[in-house]
Amino acid sequence: MELDNIDFQILRLLSENARIQWKELGEQIHMTGQAVGNRIKKLEESGIIKGYSVIVDEIKMGLTFTAFVIFYMKTTDHHSFIKLMNDRREVLEVHRVSGEGCYHLKIKTSSQEQLNLFLDKILEYGNYTLHLSIQEIKNQNAMAAND
Repeated sequence: MELDNIDFQILRLLSENARIQWKELGEQIHMTGQAVGNRIKKLEESGIIKGYSVIVDEIKMGLTFTAFVIFYMKTTDHHSFIKLMNDRREVLEVHRVSGEGCYHLKIKTSSQEQLNLFLDKILEYGNYTLHLSIQEIKNQNAMAAND
């Protein structure tokens, strides 16, 4: 599907507020709500819009420790490691990477103890280096929530 300027406008407005009504979105780009809805459906069907999300206040949930883990596999059993990553709620992101390490992880926990328990669990798959966040400078999700 080839996108035009209107599609890009719709995507920008949806990324700012995914719950915006089609009619309101249409008013902003000078289209009817029905026309906007048809375009959104085409964007969804073509896979350009993969889904919609909720932005959660992690501090209010008690998730105050952010850690970045560079993980080095000692086994070829990547499938089990990936399953573990998908099952752990404290794991926000997992990226298989080239360069340093095999995987880069972003972890959020409510305590140092919870972080240590997680790190102990992943030792059966390999070794890691740990980097703790001391200040968040930019967060795309937080930016969208504050607009």
